[in-house]
Amino acid sequence: MPGGSEPGPPAGPPPAPPAGPSSLPVEPLAQGDAAPARRRPRGRTTLIIAAAALLGTAAGVAVGYGVQAERPPTPSAALSQPGLGYPAKSASKAPTPLPAAEDRQVKTDGDLRKLLVDRPRGARQTLVDELGLTDGWEPIEQYAERYKKPQHMFPLLAERDLRRVASAAWEQGEHRETSIQLVQFRAGERLGASAHFDSQMEYMSWEGPGANDFGHAIKGSREGRYFLYPVDRKPGYLPFYKARALAVRGDIMLDIFITDSAPIREKDIRTLAERQLERL
Repeated sequence: MPGGSEPGPPAGPPPAPPAGPSSLPVEPLAQGDAAPARRRPRGRTTLIIAAAALLGTAAGVAVGYGVQAERPPTPSAALSQPGLGYPAKSASKAPTPLPAAEDRQVKTDGDLRKLLVDRPRGARQTLVDELGLTDGWEPIEQYAERYKKPQHMFPLLAERDLRRVASAAWEQGEHRETSIQLVQFRAGERLGASAHFDSQMEYMSWEGPGANDFGHAIKGSREGRYFLYPVDRKPGYLPFYKARALAVRGDIMLDIFITDSAPIREKDIRTLAERQLERL
């Protein structure tokens, strides 16, 4: 500039030289800070030392395994309680088998007809019995005919492994009829007797075809019930009364039916069900 000298360099330390292409990027240094020293790049010496350490470890493991394999086996220490063992004979005795009179399975695997209650004194045989058309065994298809939809009941009973049905029937008075069925299923995972009982109990609670009632407990049975139906009256016909009892004993479902044109006492169906359960 005219009349003066050119401006000199600014005060302070000279600027650092630009970093070369091999330098790492760093944050700008504040004025007065010293520039960091460069790190020395890792060379082959480090790799050689690491490889030697690895080989030494592997060689030590191999030598130790070989030395241990050559040594004779060392016996285990003795038990702190010598003479420990099982007795030659069990201290408990095997359970005594039940006598045949108390074993339910012996009863139910035999002639099931012998477990049916006896016909009451003064009761008459039904017409089917008089003609000799039954010997106490009821065919499965005939038992299925007792239901409103036998075409559905028959395959259902077969699916539940129905084994056999023992039945008895008699007549009393002018119009009373009684029938008893011991419906036995094969023992297994299906529990056919319980399944059949549960389905019939559900049906009995319905209004109309069932008794529209949950029934009354039968003595001697945990879930057994007996029912009195509402009277069925139709013009031109005698009144129709019905009673039914259902219970399960092992693999057998008990089914008792009483019909009459006169009222059925609660005692009649209850007592008959209790007597039949005692026979089982």
